Amino acid sequence: MAPFACGLLVLTAPLGALPRRAAAALAAAAGVVAGPLYVHLQPGLRLAAPDPRPAAPPACPALLRALAALYAAAAAQRGLDLRVLLGPGRRLARQPCVLLAAAAAAEAPGPVRLGLQRLAAAAYGCPPRLPAVLLEEAGGGPEEEPGEDPDAALPDFADVAVGGTFDRLHGAHRLLLSACCLLARRRLLAGVADGDLLRHKLLTELIEPYELRAAKLREFLEDVKPSLHYDIVPLVDPYGPSVTDPDLQCLVVSEETRRGGEAVNKKRLENGLPELALYEILLMKDPEHSQNEEEKISSSSLRQRLLGTLLRPPRQHPALPSRPYVIGLTGGTGSGKTSIAKLLGHLGAFLIDADKLGHAVYVPGGPAYEQVVAAFGAEILNEDGTINRKVLGAKVFGNQVRAAQRLRAALRLPGNEEWPCSIGKAVCVLDAAVLLEAGWQDMVHEVWTAIIPEEEAVKRIMARDGLSEEAARSRLQSQMTNSQRVEQSQVVLCTLWEPDVTRKQVEKAWDLLQQRLSQERSL
Repeated sequence: MAPFACGLLVLTAPLGALPRRAAAALAAAAGVVAGPLYVHLQPGLRLAAPDPRPAAPPACPALLRALAALYAAAAAQRGLDLRVLLGPGRRLARQPCVLLAAAAAAEAPGPVRLGLQRLAAAAYGCPPRLPAVLLEEAGGGPEEEPGEDPDAALPDFADVAVGGTFDRLHGAHRLLLSACCLLARRRLLAGVADGDLLRHKLLTELIEPYELRAAKLREFLEDVKPSLHYDIVPLVDPYGPSVTDPDLQCLVVSEETRRGGEAVNKKRLENGLPELALYEILLMKDPEHSQNEEEKISSSSLRQRLLGTLLRPPRQHPALPSRPYVIGLTGGTGSGKTSIAKLLGHLGAFLIDADKLGHAVYVPGGPAYEQVVAAFGAEILNEDGTINRKVLGAKVFGNQVRAAQRLRAALRLPGNEEWPCSIGKAVCVLDAAVLLEAGWQDMVHEVWTAIIPEEEAVKRIMARDGLSEEAARSRLQSQMTNSQRVEQSQVVLCTLWEPDVTRKQVEKAWDLLQQRLSQERSL
């Protein structure tokens, strides 16, 4: 673990040399700083000078290339919260605990450290005696791209607009937003997708709430360029205020959103407003993308990487035994929950199938037969007195919460103190479709949920059960939504892709669980 929670890195190399130096500089800084890493760019500054003065870097194509290199290099340092500052002017949102700079071997370390402290205090109000760490300066490449005009400048506009989901701000978001900050003189209007615009996003259940995304966006922007005015608004349609705001002059787009920008301009013309200049930013490649992930850096890939990880702390309940460690596995119909349970069994978990357990105990003469008939009525019986599972299923899917409560009483599943400890297994998985509806989460340490997009679930239900599309959708709508389950889950898994992808997800989740259990045993 890096020793400092937040740091400020000062880079004084020429902008043209930064693309080749970025990876080494950030790798070294990531070994020192665990949290937000601010970067102050000031080409040609001599930190050892008596009074180093802060200044904003020039807004030029070379700066954009440097920013792209820095944010791409940060993506290789998983979890590094990089914020390249485009102008001093106020205290930063997170107070740096350490100052860093790349120093040439010929420079005397004492004056450089002192200059670093003075610069940080003058530019960002940092305490005057923060620890200062000098990193070894990496070799650079050419200072300018061949044939580039050294005096080239980016266009500028009073008011600029941009739109996106901005889920878990990543390097491509940060480059896009930084370009907006360089182009805008007065105001940036940022639309954040919400509502129906999120419906068809991959793993939409894992998208952060609008309020959290907007707050993180504002903090980043106000850190990066505090001199601008920021309007951050929810987008519930593809256009938002970009087609009605007369003051806007420019819309920043990427390669894949340019068509959306052209649609905005068409609407503006229909509304009697001038077209916006479209400024296009290149997509950033993700060198670490894996199977079924996009080649570009994207929020959907980041959400896929959350699958199998611990999203919230396990339940701490004094009545829960420490052994076996109980996982409650749930998911809607068609979610692939059963296949996940089988994989966990192969990995060493002891499985309790609540559905099969229920079927066994409510056969005629079984321990729950009378209770189930009393709970759901004689209409669930066949002529021979056996329970018609399809009729019972219709009643269960018709009112999941009430049915789950009745089944809990009928099945008499083990209480917190009653889990069998002689099974010889460290982990027990309770596979139960109605786990959350019945309130059984108080009997488990962690809830693991299998999710699948509704359209895929409908196809699976129709193929498996021979139902019509209408009946399949009705069954899904009678259940908890994926989002409701995810809100109450420690771990989320998704079976949308090939079986091998699901297997790797489950193995990752299992390995991380074993690490948590090992850490608990060592305490």
